[in-house]
Amino acid sequence: MYKLIKKCGNARRGEFTTVHGTVQTPAFMNVGTCAAIKGGLSSYDLDEIRCQVELCNTYHLHVRPGDELIKELGGLHKFMGWDKPILTDSGGFQVFSLAKLRNIKEEGVTFSSHIDGRKIFMGPEESMRIQSNLASTIAMAFDECVENPAPYKYSKESCERTTRWLYRCKEEMERLNSLHDTLNKKQMLFGINQGCTYDDLRIEHMQKIAELDLDGYAIGGLAVGEPKEDMYRIISAVEPYMPKEKPRYLMGVGTPGNIIEAVSRGVDIFDCVMPSRNARHGHLFTWDGIINLNNAKFENDSEPIEPGCQCPTCQRHSKAYIRHLFKAKEVLGLRLAVTHNLYFYNTLMERIREALDNDTFDEFKEKYVDLLDARKK
Repeated sequence: MYKLIKKCGNARRGEFTTVHGTVQTPAFMNVGTCAAIKGGLSSYDLDEIRCQVELCNTYHLHVRPGDELIKELGGLHKFMGWDKPILTDSGGFQVFSLAKLRNIKEEGVTFSSHIDGRKIFMGPEESMRIQSNLASTIAMAFDECVENPAPYKYSKESCERTTRWLYRCKEEMERLNSLHDTLNKKQMLFGINQGCTYDDLRIEHMQKIAELDLDGYAIGGLAVGEPKEDMYRIISAVEPYMPKEKPRYLMGVGTPGNIIEAVSRGVDIFDCVMPSRNARHGHLFTWDGIINLNNAKFENDSEPIEPGCQCPTCQRHSKAYIRHLFKAKEVLGLRLAVTHNLYFYNTLMERIREALDNDTFDEFKEKYVDLLDARKK
């Protein structure tokens, strides 16, 4: 259940209540693709750095270790040692990213495993069954994520197929949630809006899927290479047609500036691999911009990544030490850097919520929307 607390323009401050706890929104989901954060962080670490929701990958967990095994072991929460909400994606994006290996039909998609090459079939029902076995808090509907740009005709046909698949997802989830051996009988379903960068397709598709009265709605198929201005335009075009009483999720986005812009356009929930991936390459977010820890000027820098930062890394270690770990190829360097970046993102969302609570979001956006994405000199 979503509760809208207040609005500042189109920006929304809310609470999203689930069977695994209440999420304060706007919120960022920390991405644990294979039921773990890349960089060596445990579920207990995520608690310490203020993570509210973790996102896990349906396709990867289906391939390894197997969703049926995870069900046997008590579901994803027990498997990971994480008791807060988990969102699982549908596998649709992996089908998109494995484009050379796929064959899309009305029934679903046949594609090759990236691990051993074996053929895998996944359709709406299969995706729902896998996610039910994982027992995540929120399951994403199975959709087709087409490339940008894509021909208008194909984009329209793809939207129509995604809508038909969504009806099948909803029906199958209702069946699964009614079974006696289902681990999470209150699993939620989010639908996904598609339509590439065509405003009319996006709006028409959003209107159609809103009729299903789902638990939440996502905007998919963006942040896949199109200019950010196109992404912002699509969000603004679609937002008026998204149910006001349901959470809105922008998939795979993005930089701190992207998030601030999207919040101002009415988005509630985000995810992105960027903070952890960039951290593993020494690129660290601060409130004055991005630093590259590989630069020689940090070799004897005794200051933390960001003075005043309360993350475990900045409380204990200097830039010089973490840089040394990177140069020595010690995995601890990755862990410390990822800890800082995820803490930064979770704190960013806290400060956005605070600005919305205090009616100072416009000033917050003006100060930080460009600064946080800029390289610090």
